[in-house]
Amino acid sequence: MQDTVAATGSSVKTEAEGSNPSPAAKKSNPKAIGERTEAVILARLVVAGKVVLLPFGDNQRYDFVIDENGSFKRIQCKTGRLVRGAVKFACCSSQAHRGLGQQNYRGQIEYFAVYCHEINSTYLVPVDIAGTRTCQLRILASKNNQTKGVLWAKDFVL
Repeated sequence: MQDTVAATGSSVKTEAEGSNPSPAAKKSNPKAIGERTEAVILARLVVAGKVVLLPFGDNQRYDFVIDENGSFKRIQCKTGRLVRGAVKFACCSSQAHRGLGQQNYRGQIEYFAVYCHEINSTYLVPVDIAGTRTCQLRILASKNNQTKGVLWAKDFVL
């Protein structure tokens, strides 16, 4: 079950169910971390009542497709990290091994689905409002109290 997150003061409080991951799970390789992220996101999409389509193979720029009454939306899964009161995630992928550098997802997906294991929360963020390199979803107010241009995590909870 997804945690309830409350922003009070300068800390993030969560009501977690279950136990912490094992030390071995915390030291997993990036592929294993990504697979766990995809599994959690898939489960949360299904629980939310979404019709989820799984592409065959892993050569697409998206991980899932959701069918919303005949309208297909491509989703790229990302692992978010809790950094200074915000869930931060990459909005591009490295294609350096193909000589292409970093590639963003604009025009290739409709949503990022982001799972942050530190607070056990999942978000669905439209690609057009996320950055082209990174994106931050604020859990807590910034130290300078900036509000203009801030993406609040609560607005994208899946």
